[in-house]
Amino acid sequence: MIALPARQIVRWRGWVIGAWAVLALLFVPKAAHVQRVLAVRGMNVEQTESARAAQLIRESFPNPIAEYVAIVVHGPVRYTHPRFAAVIDSAALAQQPYISQVISVRSIGESTFVSPDRQTTFLIAALTPASTTDVSRTVVPELRETVRSTLGRLPHADGFDVKVTGNPALDYDVRTISTADTRDAERRALPLTLAVLVLAFGALVAATLPIIVGVLAITIALGIVAVAAQFQTMSVFVLNITTMVGLGVGIDYSLLIVTRFREELNRGLSPVDAAVRTIQTAGAAVVTSGLTVVVGFAALILTPLTETRSVGVGGLIVVAVAVLLATTFLPGALAILGRDIDRPRWLARMLAWIHTPQGWERWARSLGHHPWRAILGGGLVAALLTSPLTQIKIGLPVRNWFPPDAESGQGLAALREMGASGVIQPLRVVVQLPPGESALSGRRLAGLKPLSDSIARDPRVREVRGVATLRPGMSTLQLAMFYDDPEAVRERYPEFFNAYLSADQRTTLIDVIAADSVSLTGMMDLARHVRGTIARTTRLRGAEMVVGGFAASSLDLQENLLARFPGIVGMILGVTAIMLLIAFRSVLVPLKAVVLNCVSVSAAFGITVLVFQHGYGASLFGLEGPTEAIFVVVPVLVFATVFGLSMDYEVFLLTRVKEVFDKTGRNDHATMEGLSTTASTISFAALIMIIVFGNFAFTRVLAVQFIGFGLAVAVLLDATLIRMVLVPAIMHIAGRWNWWPGVRAPRRDVDETK
Repeated sequence: MIALPARQIVRWRGWVIGAWAVLALLFVPKAAHVQRVLAVRGMNVEQTESARAAQLIRESFPNPIAEYVAIVVHGPVRYTHPRFAAVIDSAALAQQPYISQVISVRSIGESTFVSPDRQTTFLIAALTPASTTDVSRTVVPELRETVRSTLGRLPHADGFDVKVTGNPALDYDVRTISTADTRDAERRALPLTLAVLVLAFGALVAATLPIIVGVLAITIALGIVAVAAQFQTMSVFVLNITTMVGLGVGIDYSLLIVTRFREELNRGLSPVDAAVRTIQTAGAAVVTSGLTVVVGFAALILTPLTETRSVGVGGLIVVAVAVLLATTFLPGALAILGRDIDRPRWLARMLAWIHTPQGWERWARSLGHHPWRAILGGGLVAALLTSPLTQIKIGLPVRNWFPPDAESGQGLAALREMGASGVIQPLRVVVQLPPGESALSGRRLAGLKPLSDSIARDPRVREVRGVATLRPGMSTLQLAMFYDDPEAVRERYPEFFNAYLSADQRTTLIDVIAADSVSLTGMMDLARHVRGTIARTTRLRGAEMVVGGFAASSLDLQENLLARFPGIVGMILGVTAIMLLIAFRSVLVPLKAVVLNCVSVSAAFGITVLVFQHGYGASLFGLEGPTEAIFVVVPVLVFATVFGLSMDYEVFLLTRVKEVFDKTGRNDHATMEGLSTTASTISFAALIMIIVFGNFAFTRVLAVQFIGFGLAVAVLLDATLIRMVLVPAIMHIAGRWNWWPGVRAPRRDVDETK
């Protein structure tokens, strides 16, 4: 195990505590406003096809409709009524500096923009390229305020409802909801956690210390994240993960430290000596455990997405801070408090029955006598829970992806009801011809027209928009004649041409609008189909053709992450096994730990598929129904995070088992004593983790719900099925081979069984 400067830490405990207090004061202001510097929208750090499409749109069009919001207006009268017209005209959006152009039913006369009952319509407000860098931070709330204040001044605006939606608005709402939900989850988790700690320690002072460490870990880590966000893009999801992991590991590590400190006090050591001994034993276990958690987060930094990379950075920071606090600040505070951590003593006497070890001792003896029975039963349960994993479908969820109670989510639902949700999230096919060529030439129209018609024949496609479909029903020859004078046509349809054809006519855009029945995952399949159609096109040779848009970028993300996932898994398994091999000087221990951790994570994924993808019990988490797909980031994040976290309990258990084995050389005795001694601590620590993570399963952002639920279930399975059943059973069967080749203990297990 790792040796720490225990005596120096305890000797300089006043300076250590003071240094942490100064750090906390420095980072509190930054942590309080960290959400302001976090990005909502993910970005693939590698060049992908969808990223190239977005780049071509920005470079080729003077005012590209690349970033835009949809303003949904519902009224008590038809859209042709003067009152409705006044509401549409009242916003004066075109006068806002961040709006480049506004498209509405009044400007283009398309029935797509109007609901069947003629009482709902929407406007597309394209944002200027300069405003898109701050779109989800200031533009969206300013736009909403402008619309509402203008509507409030109209004399006959009663009964009208206006919602601002679209990708920028959805991003803004996800950011604000994530921030609010994180604070609510903290407020719910802290009192419950304190109650569990009081039960665990039977003392209020001892229970308060881990809470202090957890809060300090979150505060300092978020402050560092705020600083890091000035140098690299950090996703808003780092706020949720840092809070979850910081509170969980900070309290868990502190629980182990405080428990060991009290044991050493009860053995008769002075507070100073007990703190030193605690650092040397439990402190070393915490560092080893923290390093296994860090491995998972480090692997996330190798992923191609800003969300996963920033979560990796945030996880590294918060775990490192929690480990340092638990091994420096906390022992220093314990050395000062001494026996006062048991105050009030009447509470300890009242709760003493909880800590009687007889129950765990009986369980440990039962496992020792019937290890094969435990392995068979535990293996069957694990296999049953893992079985739904075979049905996992990776993709964008069919429903619940955007918060339904947010304004943007309600606006998107209104668009879906009127059959226009595909308009604001189309697939965007960009065709760039060689220099000097025109997309309106007869030769190139002969390629664009069949391509557009081929895409439109797919039943999932509602409409295809582009220069080849401006006048539906025209043949290629008729289109060539129609575009014989391009400038005249541009003057006749200025808004359309500004959106779909570059000024030099070299680059054109084809928007593929999906039918309303197509889900987000269906949109990804459609993006795959459109790319295949383009690949088979022969009449546009020499042109660069790429597919972008929300669904295409999600497809690129999914394919990139899935391609890297096996490497991430291999890295985490390999590095973790090597670290445990070094720490315990054993071959079997790390192999067993890695395999059993994979079992617990797989079972957790299986339950996640059952609840979210298939919808069993989904209503308990506020979902409207089954998601029918699991977001690709979830398996990557959950595996990387929970593999290290669940290894905590392996390290806690094995550290105590090896400590007893080194003294006695008796494997069965060491396994029984290690299990009965640590079972209570592991159970309380796991319960705290489950409370913290489980709280986030009830938030309103589906991606956070996925992760919180997956982590909570994985910890539950790991602390019960794995650490309390399968691990000790396997150790009993393996006997002396558990510690080969590092420890050559005498053959005494044979004598134990006689």
